[in-house]
Amino acid sequence: MDVVILARLQFAITTVYHFFFVPLTLGLAVLVAILETMYVRTGDETYKKMTKFWGKLFLINFAMGVVTGIVQEFQFGMNWSEYSRFMGDIFGAPLAIEALLAFYVESVFIGVWIFGWDKISKGLHATVMWLVAIASNISALWILVANSFMQQPVGYVLRNGRAEMDSFFALLANGHVWVQWPHVFFSAVATAGFFVAGISAWHIVRKSDQVEVFRRSFRIAILYATIGVVLSMLVGHSQAQYMTRIQPMKMAAAEALWETEDPAAMSLFTIGNEKERRDVFAIRVPGLLSFLAYNKFSGEVQGINNLQLEYMRIYGPGDYVPPVAVSYWTFRIMIGTGTAMLLLAFYGLWKARQGVPDNALYLKLMLWAIALPYIANSAGWIFTEVGRQPWIVVGLQKTADAVSPSVGLGEVLFSLIAFTLVYGLLMVADVVLLKKYAAAGVPDGGSTKPANAGAV
Repeated sequence: MDVVILARLQFAITTVYHFFFVPLTLGLAVLVAILETMYVRTGDETYKKMTKFWGKLFLINFAMGVVTGIVQEFQFGMNWSEYSRFMGDIFGAPLAIEALLAFYVESVFIGVWIFGWDKISKGLHATVMWLVAIASNISALWILVANSFMQQPVGYVLRNGRAEMDSFFALLANGHVWVQWPHVFFSAVATAGFFVAGISAWHIVRKSDQVEVFRRSFRIAILYATIGVVLSMLVGHSQAQYMTRIQPMKMAAAEALWETEDPAAMSLFTIGNEKERRDVFAIRVPGLLSFLAYNKFSGEVQGINNLQLEYMRIYGPGDYVPPVAVSYWTFRIMIGTGTAMLLLAFYGLWKARQGVPDNALYLKLMLWAIALPYIANSAGWIFTEVGRQPWIVVGLQKTADAVSPSVGLGEVLFSLIAFTLVYGLLMVADVVLLKKYAAAGVPDGGSTKPANAGAV
């Protein structure tokens, strides 16, 4: 095991930990804003109770997300200094704008929202929550502008051994951003929908106090979740078609497609020999991959072996094939969990037409289904980043060339262990706090601030 592998592992672990909190923050902020808007429009105190209860859980999750996110940017200087040197002129701009324009707005108005109850008008208070929700998602947009450059470099020139920004507006117009960001946003909507629906279902089964709050929460959340799942799948389909054009090797790895095919068959289940780059056993549906790529049952999809030869001609000798098994299975975990979410959401929405579903088994299952969007989100990000390898910036810089030359194996190993332990503790703290306040239910006229949790 060398420095590159450890540095990659450290960044992967801290990123997955951080992204455990992000989708819920993005989706729940919008849902809380919707609930407060319904309170302002109707004057119904039940909506106020819902806003305060779910807002409390939002605040806990947001605080944990901030803590875990701080380390992300420090790693560019610690373990990835060559990347920072080569890419800093481009990568730094969207990150700086994210902090100054979006994160500060989000943080300031969260404070106003927490302490502004009964101090500012109801309409203004709801507007503040919408500012928090919008700023949160704009923050994600700027992060994805930076990430999309790594997937599809645009608007740059190579000068003095560095990539320098040539057009800021080209970064914003990058086609990859506008298939990636909507997919992340609607996945966050689905995450928040399942989170609220699952906790509401638990309270309904228990027949707890304030059960009407949770019945109403469930009906709203299951609609919200359905919208999120359906639209994330539709946008994800467009993203996969876009990926077929700009990152054909990633799509080939996702399907363990060794040779170019026209029409191309989609793999339902494949056991492959990655070293020899061939199938050992495969069940494939003829033409289906072409349909997914081009909306028709014909069309060439390039295979791994053909792309490897092409990239060697373009970039020189080397192995340009990402880890196929990881790409293949994370892609299927994402799609499989997404399909399970779709079925659960459709069933709940269908039953909720006449009230809350009365199927106790389904309601209990929805509590466990809270985990599904987290699994899908994590698998999707692992696929996105692993499928790009060996590049850290596609076509411009390899991951192996981006690490800090002065950081030793022992130093990276120490920080890897330390971050993993600290982030693990934060994860446990988040789950414990969310469970505690979710199980406590809705107190009459309760505060948005968790008791004895002023720091949150």
